[in-house]
Amino acid sequence: MPFGIQCYTLGAEFRRILPGQQLSGHRNHPKGGALLLDLVVVRFIFVAVLTVSAFTLRPFGLDPWVSAVGGLLLGASIIFFEIRLEKVSLKRLIGAAVGSVLGIIGAVLMSVVLERALPQQTFLPIGILLLMTYVGLIVGAQKGDMLNLAALGGIFGGEKSSKKSHKILDTSVIIDGRIADIAETGFLDGVLVIPQFVLRELQLVADSADSMKRNRGRRGLDILQRIQKMAHLNVQIVEQDFPQVREVDMKLIELAKIYDCKVVTNDFNLNKVAQLHGVEVLNINELANSLKPIVLPGETMRVFILKEGKEYNQGVAYLDDGTMVVVDNAKRMISKTIDISVTSVLQTTAGKMIFGKYDERMYAAAGAEKHDKPVRRSDPQPAGGLGVEKTTIES
Repeated sequence: MPFGIQCYTLGAEFRRILPGQQLSGHRNHPKGGALLLDLVVVRFIFVAVLTVSAFTLRPFGLDPWVSAVGGLLLGASIIFFEIRLEKVSLKRLIGAAVGSVLGIIGAVLMSVVLERALPQQTFLPIGILLLMTYVGLIVGAQKGDMLNLAALGGIFGGEKSSKKSHKILDTSVIIDGRIADIAETGFLDGVLVIPQFVLRELQLVADSADSMKRNRGRRGLDILQRIQKMAHLNVQIVEQDFPQVREVDMKLIELAKIYDCKVVTNDFNLNKVAQLHGVEVLNINELANSLKPIVLPGETMRVFILKEGKEYNQGVAYLDDGTMVVVDNAKRMISKTIDISVTSVLQTTAGKMIFGKYDERMYAAAGAEKHDKPVRRSDPQPAGGLGVEKTTIES
């Protein structure tokens, strides 16, 4: 069987030098289907070599065909264990290794005592060894999440800091499109991670029978293509999935826990749930609200009254960034641009609202100043009042 273990080691080395599982921004990468096919071929070769080796070497003096079946089952078990091991975090692997070693040490000490007390018992030390190893492995894996690898420094500290720079993109923020504009400005650094299940959700939206959903999904795919073409960004598509989790939001949270990174979204519900799970969130809507201009009570601003407000004699206007402005005494000024005085500013979870007041006396004074201006001969004269204005100037 050592020959089979050597074959598995060679297979692992061959897999390690294959093209990476993560696709990165502006470089050429193999597609996910081709990579999956390569993995299947490597695993098939490994199982076939292990089966042929067992058939030829006949370990323990077994029949060749029985040995071949045993080699086949052993290879399939190793492949299954390797697939499950890929989904385990580094913290849990270290915790499981330390726990199993401590379990073996405890079992050896107990076996020494039992050999002196019960010298005829041979199965009991083996059973204690297996029990302590299993218990140490499970408990160490469960408690491994409590490890702080950054405190160890070296490669663990570097890995901690590098994963902090990862940012996972949500489906909503991709469809929104503003993430591409933010990325072009250079405010986003590190690695942008796009999970494969997010791409599948985008594809389902793009293939929807509803024309509005279909357009939103296609816009999201166009935004991703635009982000990947940015030379200063590193975009990675990860194949990691969580089949036991149904909701995409919970999959994003679990992936953020493994990578120990932030989630970029504009989904209010995902923002709250992620905070409950201890995952940091970068909300695009909160960023947009923080960039809106600051208006203080008492300032004067010019707005265009678009429609009537809910209360009596109110008008509603909107700033260029979408901020709603509610103006008192402006119902008669709909479809006109007027100067208002800001009375208060209200900050809500949905955004910012500005309340102002329109002073008719200010408007009347401004109109009076225009009428009191003397008319010069070079000014264009209205046809109806030509004689009156000429008489006023000559007098």
